[in-house]
Amino acid sequence: MQKAVVFDVGRVLFHWQLSALFEKIIDDAQELDWFLTHVVTEEWHFQHDRGAPLADMLPARIAQYPDQALRIAAYAARFNETVPGPVEGVHEIVRQLHDRGVPLFCLTNFGEELFVQFRREHAIFDLFDDIIVSGAERVAKPDPSIYAITEARSGRPGGALFFTDDNPANISAARARGWDAHLFSDAQTLQGQLRASGYLP
Repeated sequence: MQKAVVFDVGRVLFHWQLSALFEKIIDDAQELDWFLTHVVTEEWHFQHDRGAPLADMLPARIAQYPDQALRIAAYAARFNETVPGPVEGVHEIVRQLHDRGVPLFCLTNFGEELFVQFRREHAIFDLFDDIIVSGAERVAKPDPSIYAITEARSGRPGGALFFTDDNPANISAARARGWDAHLFSDAQTLQGQLRASGYLP
């Protein structure tokens, strides 16, 4: 069986930070810090990654912070602006692997609705055989269930999957299932890991 490579999306394929959007909306640095610490936080956002619909999340948050309603609405309407761009060098690696005929998959903690609008803007996803999105599966890394789903969708056991992710907990969970899992730091290190595992010359 030909081994496959599985990529995380946020902070591996693409930079991601909520501040990239809201620093365009909130000029004051202290107010921006307060907003990202209390209102639109990564922890709150992660509910959508686990499957909570925006139709529930947004009204509930607006009810908590009614004076922040327009900014909370911007989180969904302008979410793509939280992604400043591709992580340097990684898309080139994806193309190298694709050109060599390596099967490619994504395993991402990403809300289903937000991923639909994000994917439309990025042709790099067309190079992947399949994309496992936590929000669609209603289970997120590092829960073992989503790794089992990835194994089933890819048609491969853990030992036939090379995985790169920026979150140590996600890497530990993958290794527990026998995946060849590597903590992502930058494209150069990833390229070396792929060479050592025989994916690149």
